[in-house]
Amino acid sequence: MLFVELALIRWLGSNVIHLSYFSNFVLLGSFLGIGAGFLISRKSWSIWPWSLPLLTLLTVGVIRYPMSIQHEGGEILYWTALELGGPPAWLALPLIFCLVAVILAGPAELVGRCFAKLPALKAYRWDLIGSLAGIVAFSMLSFMHAPSLIWGLVAGVLYVALSEKKRRLAMAAWTLPLLVILFNESTDENISWSPYYKIQTLDSDPPIDGVVNIRANGVPHQIMAPLELRRAMQYDIYFTPYERRASAELGDVLIVGAGSGSDLAIALDNGARSVDAVDIDPRIMEVGVEQNIDRPYQDPRVTRHINDGRAFLEGTDKTYDFILFALPDSLTLVNGASQIRLESFLFTEEAMQSVRDRLNPGGTFAMYNYYREDWLIDRLANTTTAAFGHAPCVDTFDDAQAVITIGLTPADQACQGVWEPVSAEADMQPATDNSPFIYFKGDNFPPLYIVTLGLILLASLITVRTLGGPLKEMRAYADLFFMGAAFMLLETKNIATYALLFGTTWFVNALVFGGVLVVVLAAVEYTRKFKTPPIGWCYAAMLASLLAAFFVPEEWLLAMPFWPRVVAAVLLAFIPIFIANVAFSKRFRESGDTRSAFAVNLLGTILGGCLEYAALFTGYNNLLIVVGALYLLAFALIPKVRPQVTGAG
Repeated sequence: MLFVELALIRWLGSNVIHLSYFSNFVLLGSFLGIGAGFLISRKSWSIWPWSLPLLTLLTVGVIRYPMSIQHEGGEILYWTALELGGPPAWLALPLIFCLVAVILAGPAELVGRCFAKLPALKAYRWDLIGSLAGIVAFSMLSFMHAPSLIWGLVAGVLYVALSEKKRRLAMAAWTLPLLVILFNESTDENISWSPYYKIQTLDSDPPIDGVVNIRANGVPHQIMAPLELRRAMQYDIYFTPYERRASAELGDVLIVGAGSGSDLAIALDNGARSVDAVDIDPRIMEVGVEQNIDRPYQDPRVTRHINDGRAFLEGTDKTYDFILFALPDSLTLVNGASQIRLESFLFTEEAMQSVRDRLNPGGTFAMYNYYREDWLIDRLANTTTAAFGHAPCVDTFDDAQAVITIGLTPADQACQGVWEPVSAEADMQPATDNSPFIYFKGDNFPPLYIVTLGLILLASLITVRTLGGPLKEMRAYADLFFMGAAFMLLETKNIATYALLFGTTWFVNALVFGGVLVVVLAAVEYTRKFKTPPIGWCYAAMLASLLAAFFVPEEWLLAMPFWPRVVAAVLLAFIPIFIANVAFSKRFRESGDTRSAFAVNLLGTILGGCLEYAALFTGYNNLLIVVGALYLLAFALIPKVRPQVTGAG
């Protein structure tokens, strides 16, 4: 079930253009579907036969007819194609949300029927083991850069194997068109896969020798062009950082966002003594190695690093004469964390301080991009000012393209004119590690989110009322609902923390999800085999662990050496999760109807998934206050008279 969920997020994100920015809505749809599946499992009718056909139709449809989610508005910026099309986000997102919910309800229904046949904690235990298997499979396929055909083959085999014998032929028939369309996509010589994107390489139109267009998830991402062509076309944004340096000698260089190597070729041409080329996406760097006509990656002065830029800065002791952030603009979010993109922690005030600490005397730092809005240029310029203690050089070009260059001291930069802001002071506030929302202007809560989250909550309420009966019949499990919401927020906070401490790479993300499942499984096994304290004591211990996590500053953890940081991060993140799941396991074991109890808990995660967007204003650390309040509410709602355990449930 978890593997199908992850595969859906991957397929949709790579073919529904711009959906990667809204992948959390797909995740919320899967939670609704799983909860609905458990409620359906109590009924005589079944939605399982419709799951694979809908999965096939949705996958074939989005690959055959790619859709672009149109988004307009300046509250949050998205790196997108310059020409937008397709339905508006407020229409497309709820539609995709509902389709994902129905698809995931099918396998969840089968799991719910198994829950009815097993003791509560034994059923929950096997569900967690299956989820761990899904994470392992996801990690292996991501590591191998597996094409979509392999993902579809695994999903198809699972659907056929789980079906009744009389339905296996029909399931196999529905798998065939799914595999055919994925085979055609996977054998396209211009398409390859990274752990983050579907990468497509295309010749320029008209063809120009050495020019390759790179698309990520259908969106124009990079143009790999020869150095001399960039110079002839007067792409000043690439050359200006070197003109703003006061020192004549370039020396040792760090390029974050090295990508396919075009920025790297310019640094080498300017006389760099050595270059550390850092990029988070291994496949895009491979494209540069294979196809860049200037062959910068073959230069012996270059050392390649596949890593998150912020993690590299925090983990290296090397210092540089020049550090460059070369258009690091991801097209996807860190899964399970609202508005944290792969590069979000690279542009905070604390990150700029790390850059300053990695500069040699006389060194300079620069970043450039097509920033789209003046307030974003001013925010980044103000962030460097706060970190370095003086104003940077800011060179602007057409359509809000800008180069921001700053020396270790004012004497280390050669400005034509020192930066003067054009935006209001509030718009320029630097992002921080606690609130790394560099692209969120902050004026008000985005109307897109208000509409979409409102529709999601309404759909969830209608689903519960339709499938579960009158809401008062679910009252006995109200505490489990709020436990689900609190746990989702706690997981979100931990994902954000680990992204900051260890990087936003797919591997760190997979380790966090896998670690959470392992800790939850350990809590279940502990509850099954040992006598546990009263549930009131569990809640007290959980709140104490949340307070500890709240009051330990993340800058203390960042200052630690790697392995002590790992130990401290694990203790702070996973102790509350362990205690919370001991409390949940005790309560779940006593439920009278495990399917309804588990469904209500899963539906609570939807509320938690909506509440996590509050971090746009509160920051991530303050989410722990919301988590604590939700757990207190759950404790207050524990039924005074517990339902009697019936049958095997």
